[in-house]
Amino acid sequence: MAKISYYAVRTTTGREIDVALVLENRANNIAMLGEDPGVKSIIVPPGIRGYVFIESVKLASVYRLISEVKYVKSTQPIRVSREEIERLIKPKPVIEMIREGDVVEIVRGPFRGMKAQVISVDKDKNMVMLSILEAAFNVPITVPGDYVKPVKKGGV
Repeated sequence: MAKISYYAVRTTTGREIDVALVLENRANNIAMLGEDPGVKSIIVPPGIRGYVFIESVKLASVYRLISEVKYVKSTQPIRVSREEIERLIKPKPVIEMIREGDVVEIVRGPFRGMKAQVISVDKDKNMVMLSILEAAFNVPITVPGDYVKPVKKGGV
């Protein structure tokens, strides 16, 4: 069995999804002709701008796929390790992105839909202490870290 490799393809920033869709369309067209496109997957990791990653057995298949695509900036794919791809696509816990003073929106529980300011973060217990911004008076509440999503860094 051939060894699968991962390649990073440089694209115009903000056009990663467009490039991935064009590459997918090309691979499907090649497959319809009865040929093996040689591409196993096309990956657009969240938060990574300017790159599309291609999983393929042969580098020639990647070159064939990306040739003359409008938003591909570099025709020289960069080999990337599997571990690096896994690190890029593995979801980060929300609690890792939250700091004291940040404004968050509560997405679960009885306070759902309200905005609050983070008073403290306990990463070990995955708990966040909040002060509801829309409340008439300051009552700190503690909720699990996955009950909130960041809205704004720093203070109000």
